[in-house]
Amino acid sequence: MGVLFGVAVEPSVDVTRVRAVAATAEDAGLDLIGVQDHPYVAEYLDAFVVIGDLIAHTERIGFFPDVANLPLRPAAQLARVASSLSLASGGRFQLGLGAGGYWDAITSMGVERKTPAEALAAQEEAIALLRALWRPGKVTASGDWYGVRGLAGQEPAPGGVEIWLGSQGKRSLALTGKVADGWAAPIPAYLPYEKWAEGNQIVDRAAVEAGRDPKAIRRFAQVVGTVTGDGARGVKVHGDAPVRGGVQDWVDVLSRFAEDGFDGFVLWPEGDAREQARRFGEEVAPKVRERLG
Repeated sequence: MGVLFGVAVEPSVDVTRVRAVAATAEDAGLDLIGVQDHPYVAEYLDAFVVIGDLIAHTERIGFFPDVANLPLRPAAQLARVASSLSLASGGRFQLGLGAGGYWDAITSMGVERKTPAEALAAQEEAIALLRALWRPGKVTASGDWYGVRGLAGQEPAPGGVEIWLGSQGKRSLALTGKVADGWAAPIPAYLPYEKWAEGNQIVDRAAVEAGRDPKAIRRFAQVVGTVTGDGARGVKVHGDAPVRGGVQDWVDVLSRFAEDGFDGFVLWPEGDAREQARRFGEEVAPKVRERLG
C-alpha cells in the first residue's frame, strides 16, 4: 500500500461536524480515517455506526476503528461487521483491534473483567476466529473464550480485511509480530515515543520467530499534535509531549519515525480537526513522501 497518512476523529454526536472532517480529509488526499471506539462514552456515537455513515458520505478514503474494543464486541459478530463494512465500502475498511484497556468502563457495560494475560489470550483466539469467518464455508470452533457452531463465513471485498493491533506491552507486541497485519502504535500518552523503536524491534523478532517477513507488517505512528502555520521551530520529540510545529518540523519528525520502521502516520489533532486534516494532507504528507522517495 505504500506510505499511508491519516487522521483520527472522535465519533462525536455532532454527526455533521464528523462528516465535514471526513470530507476535508478525503479532499486533502489523506488515505485513512481512524475512529476512536469508546462505546461507554455517552458523548460519542458507536464507532462502527460512524464508520458506516462516513463510508456512505465518501468515495475513496479508507477507515479503521482506532482501535476496536474486543471485550465489548464478540469475535463472531465483529467478523461479520468487518466483512460487511468491507463489502459495503468496496474494500475501504481495515480492522484496528485492542484487547481492552479501560476495564472500569468496560465492566460498567456488564462485561466480566479479564486479567492482562486473559485479555491477550482472548485476542489471539479472536484473531484466528475472525480470519476463519472471512473465508467461505461453515466454521465450528470451541476455544477458551469464543465458540461457534456451523457458522457460515462471509468473504470481505477483494484484498480482504487487515488486522492492526494497538499493542503496548511486550507480550502484546510479540503477538503483533506473530499474527497481525500491522501495529497501530498507541498515542504517546500510553506508549511514549522513546518506546516505539523498541516496540518495532519486538514485533520484528516475533515475526522472524513465527517464520514471517517483518517488512510485511505495517507500522503506524499515531502522533498527537498541531501543524502550525509558521516556520520550523526545531521540535524535539520526547515523552508524551504533543508535536507542535510548522510543516518542515512535521516532515522532519515523521521522516525520523520512518527511519525507525514506520510506514503509516495518523495525526490526532489537538485543535480544529478540519484545518489540521487539510494541512496534514495537503502540506505535510506530500513533503514526507518526497523526502522518503
